[in-house]
Amino acid sequence: MKTTAVLLVCVTLFCQGYGNSLDSCRGRCGYGTDNSFTCQCNPSCERFNDCCSDYTVECKETQDSCRGRCGYGTDHNYSCQCNTPCERFNDCCPDYAKECKDGSDGVTDSEIKALSETLYALDSNKASASELIVDTQALVSNSQTGSQNDLSSGPLFTYLDEATLFSRPTYATLLAVLDNYNRITGQPEDLDAHQLAEQDKFLSETMSNTELGRELFAFLQTKGIYKSEAEFIQDLKMMWFGLYSRNNNKLDSSGFEHIFAGEIKGGKVSGFHNWIQFYLLEKSGQLNYYSHNFNGPWTTYPDVYGMQFMWDGYYKQVGSAIIGCSPEFDFAMYSLCYITRPGKRCHLSLGGKPLIIQTYTWNNSSYGNGKKYIGSAFPASP
Repeated sequence: MKTTAVLLVCVTLFCQGYGNSLDSCRGRCGYGTDNSFTCQCNPSCERFNDCCSDYTVECKETQDSCRGRCGYGTDHNYSCQCNTPCERFNDCCPDYAKECKDGSDGVTDSEIKALSETLYALDSNKASASELIVDTQALVSNSQTGSQNDLSSGPLFTYLDEATLFSRPTYATLLAVLDNYNRITGQPEDLDAHQLAEQDKFLSETMSNTELGRELFAFLQTKGIYKSEAEFIQDLKMMWFGLYSRNNNKLDSSGFEHIFAGEIKGGKVSGFHNWIQFYLLEKSGQLNYYSHNFNGPWTTYPDVYGMQFMWDGYYKQVGSAIIGCSPEFDFAMYSLCYITRPGKRCHLSLGGKPLIIQTYTWNNSSYGNGKKYIGSAFPASP
């Protein structure tokens, strides 16, 4: 009899405690509907009238907080967000940096470095030493980059195995897109249906049809930045190819044009951070290589140079680029850094050696829920 009484007391106490946990929002704020609980703790519960009794105290008073929400996808039920894209969309909660930046739910520098090493290893389409030969010639100090002196008698690129490299789908689709732009800012871009289709093909070949591109998406998906590959590709399309105005209120520019094709603004070269575009223009006689002010520590491709050159009468003081990489690697590195470190210096690691990519957001216009176009991205000197 005594044993039975003790068991009844224990069961009663256990059930009371368990029932209380089912009726509380403690530790549950912001999560989706869970029918295993007797009440809910997300913003929708007010509409469905199934909030827990302590919802206001536990959750609603922290509606503008990232407490317990770091790393989750965008939730428009909240007035602010707590995932990595919020920095790019300018909708982070006030305590985002404190609650999330140094936590395991954010995208940390160590994760970015680890991913960049993975993508570096996956770059199977990069040029080999037998497929690409460069002659860097004159090395100048940073203070000499503005002198506009041609200190190199020969071209930078002395040999490229076009037959091998340019026949690969990612190179071929890049070449198709590069010639679609008017380099002078202030003159509107007028892209036809065929040219727009070339953009789609480039995105498909580089990001969907390569192991490197799929690895980038998988990482961003695990961090809650994208829910599907379709969302990822669409955002890249808008971020990179969406048109905005750099001059004269004309739709004259995009992130892709600025970074990969290069532009002329205010009488000088603006952007221009792609090695294949450099090679094509140098080969055609439109570009004259002058010197370089830094050379990365890599002895194989990809490598990084900071170059001085004249493009058809317009000077570029420092046009840094990742040399010898595949188009998908170039595009992935800039995309990774812009998505995770918009407007900041992004620390990568390639073959155990550091690389910094500086990104800039375009703040004068936006697309889809205030998302910012990419303004620029390029390798920065240490």
